Amino acid sequence: MADGGHEGNRQHPHNLQGLLHMAIEAGNESTTSDQMEQMSEERRQWLQEAMHSAFAGQVDEVQQMKECLQELNTDTSDEEGYDRKESALEFLADLCENLDNASDFCKLGGMELLLNRYLSCPEAELRWRAADLVGTCSQNVPFVQECALCLGAMSKLLKLLDLDSSEQVRIKALFSISCLIREQEAGLAEFVKLDGFSVLMRAMQSEVEKLKIKSAFLLQNLLYSHPEHKGTLCSMGMIQQLVSLLRTEHSPFHEHVLSALCSMVSDFPLGIAECRAPELGFEELLKDRCRLIQKQEEFQEELEFCERLLKICFQDTLDDYSMDR
Repeated sequence: MADGGHEGNRQHPHNLQGLLHMAIEAGNESTTSDQMEQMSEERRQWLQEAMHSAFAGQVDEVQQMKECLQELNTDTSDEEGYDRKESALEFLADLCENLDNASDFCKLGGMELLLNRYLSCPEAELRWRAADLVGTCSQNVPFVQECALCLGAMSKLLKLLDLDSSEQVRIKALFSISCLIREQEAGLAEFVKLDGFSVLMRAMQSEVEKLKIKSAFLLQNLLYSHPEHKGTLCSMGMIQQLVSLLRTEHSPFHEHVLSALCSMVSDFPLGIAECRAPELGFEELLKDRCRLIQKQEEFQEELEFCERLLKICFQDTLDDYSMDR
């Protein structure tokens, strides 16, 4: 920085990230008070303008959210109006990927509008976009999660997941539920209180493959992070229902069911005992599945889950069993 020619040739960055990088460079180069005084007037002015622009951008986004909410608050009776509302929800979802914007959206009354009006509107396109926005705002933002839960989000989302006629709405409702219960104790407590595990099981029994896979994946994650709920799930007959899902036509969904079963029996004797019940026929089902997929590369993870379950639940009966790998 002591070299005036170097100062004159420095390229000024064009965004906030570049501004921060420039500030770091300045800190590294300016080792004496004399050097710090040599910042050119041009550079000082640019820094001031860049900071003003960076903060103005945040203000602009808040204003954009206000305009979207104004559109969503108006009554609509024509197709063009519905298109504007879809665009507003889509734009808000993009803005609310930013955590600060997600909090501001909530403070502006956006979450209340979504939950009280748009999750129950007649148009499926608006319902799924609203459900998606609830999840986008909620993920990793405790303030928004708490706000959504206080407004009754969990019961509304579980109802959509369980009963909505639109596949996309159900998938997005599940996404939002996962954002409200993962790493959020109050959300999980509300989920359990409202019999969310039963809703999750019914989602796994649906005809929608994507919904089935995502539901099984969420169940597996919950079992891993909250093993204290295994007893509740056993009393609900979860193991029997998961095994019955394995008797349906073979599909990639079965890998996630087997993963959930592995979590159910891991360090849980009651789960192991239920898997060993003769009337369930689980041991033979696992052995048959191993024979079916052992030479199919695309099912190797599923095969590993089968073998793990056999080892955990039926170790004493495996001595005379050989899988021709």
